[in-house]
Amino acid sequence: MPTDLKNALAALDAQEPLSLLGLRETQWLDAKGGPYQLANPRSVEELAKDVAGFANGGGGLIVIGIATRLEHDEEVLDHIVEVDPAAVNLDQIRKLIRQWITPAPRGVRVGWSGGDGERVAFIDIPAQAVDTLFVVPAPVGKPGSSRTDTVAVPMRDGDSTRWLPRTEIQQLLSAGVRASGMPTAQALTELVRQAVSEAGPDGGLRVGQGLPDREREMRAAYGQLAGEGLGQPAGEAWAQGAAALQDLHHERDCEPGWVLCLVAGCPPVAIAAPVWQAIVEAGRHAPGQDPLAAIGLPRPPEDTDTPWVIAAGSRSVDVDGGSWGAGRLTCSGRGVWRWQPLSRFSVNQGRSAENWTAGQTPALRLRAVVNLPWAEASRLKISKPRRTLLEQQLPYSAVAGAVTMLSRRRGAELLAARWERGPFGNSARSVGYSCTIAGPDGGPALKASVILALPTTMESTVVACSDVLVENPQAWAAPAGTRGWASTRSRPCC
Repeated sequence: MPTDLKNALAALDAQEPLSLLGLRETQWLDAKGGPYQLANPRSVEELAKDVAGFANGGGGLIVIGIATRLEHDEEVLDHIVEVDPAAVNLDQIRKLIRQWITPAPRGVRVGWSGGDGERVAFIDIPAQAVDTLFVVPAPVGKPGSSRTDTVAVPMRDGDSTRWLPRTEIQQLLSAGVRASGMPTAQALTELVRQAVSEAGPDGGLRVGQGLPDREREMRAAYGQLAGEGLGQPAGEAWAQGAAALQDLHHERDCEPGWVLCLVAGCPPVAIAAPVWQAIVEAGRHAPGQDPLAAIGLPRPPEDTDTPWVIAAGSRSVDVDGGSWGAGRLTCSGRGVWRWQPLSRFSVNQGRSAENWTAGQTPALRLRAVVNLPWAEASRLKISKPRRTLLEQQLPYSAVAGAVTMLSRRRGAELLAARWERGPFGNSARSVGYSCTIAGPDGGPALKASVILALPTTMESTVVACSDVLVENPQAWAAPAGTRGWASTRSRPCC
């Protein structure tokens, strides 16, 4: 069982939320039996209060989907109440955190952990600068925008979050006045003038606000794209890996807004809000992973080196930079968006390079691996009819043809006609078959294997692997001119 924040986060990253059961809510841990109801203003205020409280308290972790029990006046994490991914909009949570907390906490991570039956969501709030105080609008619990003329300071206190009393807020303000002096009327007038000149309709937000190191770059990109209908900022800028992004209004109230996106090495792009939402929704199918970290960000067309736009009416967008690799998101005639991988060849070894026959030591191994990122992988299974069809087709497959071709080059017509199950496991989630060509002495000369593995809770990728192994060069040389030994020999591998 984890005993501190670091180990608890490691358990969630390892897709093991069950290991958190038995922990007590503490200064760094808070459990929620159900998701925040973000359509309810009170729940939005609670989200902001919880996150800001941890930001003011040295960092912490909010786990959504674990119910607690009361034990000796302490809340103990008791059991998992599986969270439906459709009920939790992680992208909206991130956006609300940026909009409601001032300044926006740095490095906040929102993601999934666990598989079917034990899936939880979590918000990781890392420790922030010790000289920074995070505030939220004073709660009102009513529909509408938060008030910009009020302030409240949430503080994590043991296993709960409380509001900093007015007397303590006054003491903090007084300490600031003593340190820097009371602002003069002229100074206040100048601050107001500056705020009015830079502010948009959303409480003084400016392009690039929230990412001071990239603010100038984002303003330049905004200026280059402003003629496309970009309006004022709708929230502070935020970082997604090495990319910088910011929500923007449209210059016309009746039109959907934009997301300004800057990726290193690529020209800036303005993405219409409906397309951006389709990108995020497509990436949300990745188990235990941030949607954008899985699907990536828009990739410019070939030979494009100037700022570009993805309009609301776009039907296709290429994305790259995520764990799924390069892909294309397309919209059907019914308005349904679907991501598909863009095929590419690479000699770089992937995670599957160490699996299956990799531990064997043949004289020569020829291996081809295909990785297919797959959304909604839990619906996939290898049925008995499909397995039977594979068994019927294997003797006539390209892999079997490669074995025969190699045999012909040795002067023998040896057909890879018989395939046996194994030795890599066969279930509703994986298949494995092998065929062995035996030498004159009965020993293996050439072996072929095919393996298919469906995604797991740790990996949202279908992996297909084909191996051809020359086991014994001397035995493989023997078939030249030799007709008196068995052309094929199937060896049980299970």
